[in-house]
Amino acid sequence: MPRSYAFLDHAGPIPFAHRGGAGGRPENSMAAFQRAIDLGYRYLETDAHATADGVVVAFHDRTLDRVTDSSGAIARLPYSRVAKARIGGTEPIPRLEDILGSWPEARVNIDLKDAPVIGPLAQALHRTQAWDRICITSFSTRRLAQMRARLPLFTDRDVCMSLGPRGVMALRAKSYGGATDKLVRLAATGIACAQVPHSLGRVPFVTGSFVAKAHELGLKVHAWTVNDAPDMDRLLDLGIDGIMTDELITLRQVMTARDLWPSATAQPQPQAPQL
Repeated sequence: MPRSYAFLDHAGPIPFAHRGGAGGRPENSMAAFQRAIDLGYRYLETDAHATADGVVVAFHDRTLDRVTDSSGAIARLPYSRVAKARIGGTEPIPRLEDILGSWPEARVNIDLKDAPVIGPLAQALHRTQAWDRICITSFSTRRLAQMRARLPLFTDRDVCMSLGPRGVMALRAKSYGGATDKLVRLAATGIACAQVPHSLGRVPFVTGSFVAKAHELGLKVHAWTVNDAPDMDRLLDLGIDGIMTDELITLRQVMTARDLWPSATAQPQPQAPQL
């Protein structure tokens, strides 16, 4: 039987604030995460890189160039330099531990963006004892495997993790009738969900059969990045387990209209750390 995870203990589809809700504030900024919390979101999605001196920051790109007033590769810069950069020219780059500490009631979906972050991230999660509050994902199957191998050095807790790209494609093949016994093993040994694009261009990636096959294996399906109401409605009709969006108000309106928006009493509550 698939394991259960505190991170996924949520009544109904999970609304995720993608990069904190990049449609309303500078992405992955404390201002964006605060706006998400103020709007009623309790699941935050972010990205993780490590600086040259091992500080884990919530930032999407490998370099500072695209969204800040600075430049350079994060992995090659000390935190003192990264801390001076401003997202959109106004917002500092937060440390992951700042996010975990500022909103202890929130759960955080963490995308591993580069190999150097694996060790520092494990250490940061150990310091904060945030194991029940996080889910780890990546666009790299290798990085996920390396992280999964590292975790037993820091915790004996079951940590929520998602399928890597190879597993996602195997699941998609299975939804078209292919046989993938490996997915059954993954679902039983530490993989809890498939986090996937809702479409590839105009072609839907998440289909009814994709969701059904994932559920047969005990896997939840979370779709990204869904910013239009018709796409949100389509996914909810399919029985999606979570939607990641930049457009926080739109998703809240769509879910509220369906009586799916979580009430304050139904928000996830963090479990006490076991030291």
